[in-house]
Amino acid sequence: MKVLVVGGTRFFGIPMVEKLIADGHDVTIATRGISDHPFKDLTEQIIMDRSDYHSVKDALGEKEFDVIIDKIAYCSQDVKNLLSHVKCRRYIQMSSCSVYSKDKENIPESDFDPCRHQLVWMTRNDDYAEGKRQAERAALEYLDDSQCVFVRYPVVMGEHDYTGRLQFYINHVINSKPMKIDDLDYGMEFINEKEAGYFIAHLLHTTIDGAVNGSSKGMLSQRKLVEYIESQTNRKAVFETSGDAAPYDGATANISYDTTKAEDTGFVFSDIKDWIVPLITSGLKCRD
Repeated sequence: MKVLVVGGTRFFGIPMVEKLIADGHDVTIATRGISDHPFKDLTEQIIMDRSDYHSVKDALGEKEFDVIIDKIAYCSQDVKNLLSHVKCRRYIQMSSCSVYSKDKENIPESDFDPCRHQLVWMTRNDDYAEGKRQAERAALEYLDDSQCVFVRYPVVMGEHDYTGRLQFYINHVINSKPMKIDDLDYGMEFINEKEAGYFIAHLLHTTIDGAVNGSSKGMLSQRKLVEYIESQTNRKAVFETSGDAAPYDGATANISYDTTKAEDTGFVFSDIKDWIVPLITSGLKCRD
C-alpha cells in the first residue's frame, strides 16, 4: 500500500515505521525535517509544518495515498490543514484515551463518540484531551466514518520515551528526592512502545473502522511502580506533600480499557508484568 505517515520519526513511531517497511508498504514520511531518523534511505520524505495550512498545501498538493497514519493530530485545525490537501482511502489517527472524561475500569470505545461531539475549529492549546476529541471530530468533516480509525492508547512507556515520565520516578527514588503523590493505589493501564507501533501497522491488514482501544494487560499503581524501582535500586522512595508532583498522578479511580475490538483483529497485547521491570532496569542506566 501507498502510506503517508505524518510524524512517526521518534518514540513508538520508530517501530511502527520499521514494521510498515518490513511489511512491504511504500512509505512516505511527512515531518518538519528537524529531527534525523533511520528511514531516509527507505522512505520518501516530505517537509512541512502540519500546523501551517499553507505549508501543508504546498507540500502535499492534492497527493493521493491508500492510507494516512496521522501521529501528530493535536487539534481540529491540524486535521483540517492535512485533509484539505490530501486524498486517502483510509485515515488512521493517533488519538488518546484522554478523550474519555470519566476514570473507571474497562472503558469501552463507545464512551466517547466523535460523531456526537460539537465541532470547534481550534488550534493547539493546553487542553490536550479536548484537542484530541476535536481532532477525531474534525476528520469526520472530510471522510466517511467507515474510512476513519481512531487509535486510543493510555500512557505509552518505552526506552525511547522523550517525555521523561518514568525516568522521573527512577531519578527521584535513586536520588532520595521527595515526590508528591495524591493516591498511590489507583491502578492505571499502559502500553509498551513497540506494541503501540506494531498495532498501528497491524491495522493496515484489517478492515476495522471507528475508535479502537489498545493497551497492555494489567493495571499498575504508582505504589507498585515505586516498589519495582526500590527493588532494583535498594533505595526507598520519599513521599512529601511538598515534593515534586509525580507525572502519573491525578487518577480518581482505577482506570482500564476494553480492548476486545483490537484483540478481535488477531493482535495480542502483552502483560505489563512482562516488560515493566526490564524497562526500569534500562531506565536505571540512563538516570541522572
